[in-house]
Amino acid sequence: MGPTMRFTVAYWCVLVAVLLPYLCAYLAKSGGFGKPRSQGGYDNVDPRAWLGGLTDWRARANAAQANSFEALPFFIGAVVIAHQLAAPQTRLDILAVLFVTLRIIYIAMYVAGLAAMRSLIWAAAFLVNVGILLSAWH
Repeated sequence: MGPTMRFTVAYWCVLVAVLLPYLCAYLAKSGGFGKPRSQGGYDNVDPRAWLGGLTDWRARANAAQANSFEALPFFIGAVVIAHQLAAPQTRLDILAVLFVTLRIIYIAMYVAGLAAMRSLIWAAAFLVNVGILLSAWH
């Protein structure tokens, strides 16, 4: 296996980024686990309607889930393109770790209801993602 065929830190970051929306979903649904549907427990028959009825931080966790899924295509594409164009691996790995770190902070800010800070973190993560995409540009 050649040096360009290894599983890099940036690829591991893709896996972590893919798992983040599921963490958000767990947070959103956690209050409904173990309760009967008749008492407001999680409704696996109609989960979207049940999630639509959430309020406060659980509703924000559900919104963070949606946004985390929305951020994935650009991040995955940027990492793959950067690898294909032989971006400097250390730079790519650092940027990917930074992106994932910012996304984790973003989720925390979203769930906490800190909208202005959340938006700043979102913008920073987006710019880091642009940096990943352009990291192979010579």
